[in-house]
Parts: sequence; C-alpha cells; structure tokens
Amino acid sequence: MAIERTFSMIKPDATKRNLTGAITKMLEDAGLRVIASKRVWMSKREAEGFYAVHKERPFFGELVEGMTSGPTVVQVLEGEGAILKNREIMGATNPANADEGTIRKTHALSIGENSVHGSDAPETAAQEIAYWFSETEIVG
Repeated sequence: MAIERTFSMIKPDATKRNLTGAITKMLEDAGLRVIASKRVWMSKREAEGFYAVHKERPFFGELVEGMTSGPTVVQVLEGEGAILKNREIMGATNPANADEGTIRKTHALSIGENSVHGSDAPETAAQEIAYWFSETEIVG
C-alpha cells in the first residue's frame, strides 16, 4: 500500500466531552500521523457546504444542527493506506455495530453522535482536505 492522506474530523459530541486527545492517540497508535489540525466552530454555511452531498436526505437539518453545536477538530492524516486504516479505527457508523477497540465503540454516544468522520475515498479525501486546509497548513 502507498502512503496517502485522508481527512478526519472529531465532532462536537466528542470535543464537548474532552476526547480530542484520546481520539487522536487512537489514530496515532494505529500508525497514522497528524500532519494538519485545527479546532473550528462551524458556521451553518460551512456545515451545509461540507455536507452538501446529503442536502436532500431527511437527516440533513439535524446533521447541520449537530455539527454547529460546538467546536470540531479537523485533521489531515497521513500513512500507509490512510483512508482504509482511518475507517477501520473509526468503526461502524452505528456504535452498536462497531468492533471493540474502535473509536465509535469506545466513545460514540449514538448513530447521530458518533464522535468522528473520515473520508471514504481518495477523491473525497482531496475535497474534504481542501475544504478546510490550504496547502501551507499541511506540514507533514
């Protein structure tokens, strides 16, 4: 596998519970390097833009509301097979279905408050990274 970059987000439900360090440690222990990171409080416009792919879905309003409810940590991760590795350590979207030892099994409160987000493909990773970071902010 090649070294690649992916996007990772620690959501407001996790930052409110002071889990930023614990989640980042799980990512790093899995072999991923944080090469860019910042704490943001998404505006409604930013959340709607970031999640525009879900605009027609019934949960869109609730998603935007949740993502604007508190600070979020956005990160760029780098490593061997980073996209798949990040998705594996995050675990299933529904924490009830997540494997033991994953972020969502360990920290998520519910399917809606599932603590983290990660890119699902190289194209998505590139778009999501560019949404939050300029090239000069990525210093890996």
